[in-house]
Amino acid sequence: MSTIAGLRSTVHKVPMIRPWGPDMKHLHLIVTELTTSDHRTGVGFSWAPWVGGRAIHALLETDIRDAALGLPVHPDVVFDRLWWHLHEAGRGGLTTTALAAVDLALWDLHAPEGIVDAIGRRRDAVEVYGSGVNRHYTLDELTAQARRWSARGHGAVKIKVGRPDLADDVRRVAAVREVMGPDVRIMVDANQLWDLPRALRAVEALRPYGLHWVEEPLPAEDVQGYARLRASVDVPVALGENTYTTYQFRDLLTAGACDIVQPNVVRVGGITPFLRIAELARTFDVPTFPHLLPDISAQLACSLPAAAMVEDVEDASFAALGLLAAPYPTRIEDGLIRPGDHAGHGIRFDPARLKATEV
Repeated sequence: MSTIAGLRSTVHKVPMIRPWGPDMKHLHLIVTELTTSDHRTGVGFSWAPWVGGRAIHALLETDIRDAALGLPVHPDVVFDRLWWHLHEAGRGGLTTTALAAVDLALWDLHAPEGIVDAIGRRRDAVEVYGSGVNRHYTLDELTAQARRWSARGHGAVKIKVGRPDLADDVRRVAAVREVMGPDVRIMVDANQLWDLPRALRAVEALRPYGLHWVEEPLPAEDVQGYARLRASVDVPVALGENTYTTYQFRDLLTAGACDIVQPNVVRVGGITPFLRIAELARTFDVPTFPHLLPDISAQLACSLPAAAMVEDVEDASFAALGLLAAPYPTRIEDGLIRPGDHAGHGIRFDPARLKATEV
């Protein structure tokens, strides 16, 4: 039986091409190389937008590595063993985000035919929607971004809301609607900045612009608040990017808190728990739309029971940031994102770029 023989991680500080805010000018990438007793190598990764990268790296280089060595090379077995081993350090957040690096490395080994076919291919491509972390953009910068989305032929786009003055949000959504035209779906993301009364007022104020969904309007943990909001509005509610465990997703679904779940494959702990969450959501007839990371999310979306869109934040994918060696694991054409023909997850980091960004 093949077992885990080695685990090594490095942490990298990667400048953003388009900063996500005045203090959000880089992201942390943690790359993990897993070796097996029969001399195979799998590559995994974790990710944090601007804080937490060193803590994730420290967890991988100590407690996770110590517990992983000698375990069988099987994603489900390893995830469950490490999940239990780490529970005293917390059942979500840093622990699951760090576990993702190991799980993705195991799936890299577990899927010689590629992730999509290993899980079960249901489609060859999915729609990609234009997105941006653009709350800090001026109105001119936002409309310029919308024009770029329009030029790329996106049939759906998402913008940030939650500015101090609701009238600003209304002006900005109206401007994007004018650029994109009446047929493009527009989603808004408040990043947990509203309370329930503000969310109710905002959804009503933005109603004339035909919202396709409103994302994370309330704090992610406010399950009851989401249930009350969803019962009060007719715009679909999406959340899940800051939800970390299967149990937390179960509570959201049981409470009727959302119309769409958006697990982030890294934050939930990797492909293994992502698939469990998607299957759980399926039993509630709630679709799963992967959050961020289109280089891997498109592969997962092609295997989901219900068709889902994949988010492409402008100039923020690993490929766009210059982190990957060709051939890339996905490609975007005509508003669709398609996985390539590769073994494992197909994400192969550029050694020179990793060396230049290592900290």
